[in-house]
Amino acid sequence: MNDLISSFESYLRNVKASSDNTVASYLRDIRQFDSYCSSHGHADLRDVIHHDVCDYMDHLHEEGKSSSTVSRCVASLRCFYNYLVSTGHIARCPVHDIHLEKKEKKLPQILTSEEVELLLQQPKCVDPKGYRDRAMLEVLYATGIRVSELISLDMEDISLSGAFLRCRGSKVRIIPLYPAAVRVLSDYMNGIRPNLIASASERALFVNLNGERMSRQGFWKIIKLYQEKARISKDITPHTLRHSFAAHLLENGADLRSIQEMLGHSDISSTQIYTQVVKQNLKSVYHKAHPKA
Repeated sequence: MNDLISSFESYLRNVKASSDNTVASYLRDIRQFDSYCSSHGHADLRDVIHHDVCDYMDHLHEEGKSSSTVSRCVASLRCFYNYLVSTGHIARCPVHDIHLEKKEKKLPQILTSEEVELLLQQPKCVDPKGYRDRAMLEVLYATGIRVSELISLDMEDISLSGAFLRCRGSKVRIIPLYPAAVRVLSDYMNGIRPNLIASASERALFVNLNGERMSRQGFWKIIKLYQEKARISKDITPHTLRHSFAAHLLENGADLRSIQEMLGHSDISSTQIYTQVVKQNLKSVYHKAHPKA
């Protein structure tokens, strides 16, 4: 990757005649993205897809980066990947159709408790896929972890007896599991996974039907499948369950510091956005229910 980045730097200086500040800014953004990708299973930036870039944008927002910083990062990545397309290193720019402006004006979309329950009921535990999918959805809502963290879980990261999991994200954190999540995990880990794995040495907790570690795009398809089955009109992504986890905890009396710790936010300001989500929901309930509203 260093050779590719160096050739991109030469392109910026000699072809685009970019200023020193612009070159430094672009290279810094790309190297930070490269570091993020390396820590999330992508050793080569040429393997990145659209969903990976979206995950990274969410990561930057959660880290409290300003709108201008995130927008500049998108511009840097778009320029870099367009360069890779023009030089034949990749076929398609993964930063296509990313428009942050509209997204930033909206609070995170969350599901109601009823919608979450409806979604969780969609995978039917009648075959290995149903058991696995139910366990993945339960864990995601039970813990609020990111999809990249979910698929990175290994068997040793789960304690069924202790009812918690160890998440190895930007920092290691221990997150409790509610009883229903423990039950479906136990059924999957003890009765289903041994027959799914391709090799006895496989340590991934969640595997695809080929017996190998589940991918982010694979889980994205799973979410979309069950959204359609549940006939939920909201656009559900893996991050929707993370947002719902945080907002529902806050609604039920959890303190911001505890939610911050479970989500792995480095800055409390990233967690405080959920107070706005809860207030917005309360206003909606008020205006629908109050006789004089």
